[in-house]
Amino acid sequence: MILEALGATLLGLALAWATAHRLGHRLPARSLVLSTGPAGALIGAFITHMALGPGHAAATLAGAVAVSAALLSLLLRPTRGRLRHSATA
Repeated sequence: MILEALGATLLGLALAWATAHRLGHRLPARSLVLSTGPAGALIGAFITHMALGPGHAAATLAGAVAVSAALLSLLLRPTRGRLRHSATA
């Protein structure tokens, strides 16, 4: 369980770093992004581990990455060019 938690934290941090590097213009403060990734990964690893039980390390890490990616996607803001106004406005 400790190795799963460490692996999930590292995967979440790597995912957060890659997201901040690639989509930095659409995200809030970098410190928020870099803390949300590992936190989401730990939550995802905990939920997946509780659902599947011990012995499913690969599935636990996949669940950690999925929850981390979902939480990071909630931080994204729309681009400025994609905002559309209605014809009546």
